[in-house]
Amino acid sequence: MTPRLKAEIWVKAHIRRCFVEEAFAAVVRRGDDVAGTVLLKLNDLAGGCTILQPTANPEGGRLWLRATGPEPVSEADADAYVAKQVRFDPDLWVLEIEDRDGRHFLDEPVA
Repeated sequence: MTPRLKAEIWVKAHIRRCFVEEAFAAVVRRGDDVAGTVLLKLNDLAGGCTILQPTANPEGGRLWLRATGPEPVSEADADAYVAKQVRFDPDLWVLEIEDRDGRHFLDEPVA
């Protein structure tokens, strides 16, 4: 299993990476500083959103899943998905990235 950064450090670093790439990112929900899972809400600023959720690949590395499906959904549907996940996991972080090209700035694969 690959060692992981604390959630708070990962989130801060990812926000900085987004800003360097000239995209806006903000914490919409703060979770547990150490072990909280992070959901990414990608907002294309044209009415479409995608939620990315981390999981482990068979080798133990991180893989991100398009939790709301292969195509962008409405912001209301994305927010409803997030609300459902928060009820299940109160330690959850939500990081929203606003980028017209829908970029996520992740190094790990997205399925």
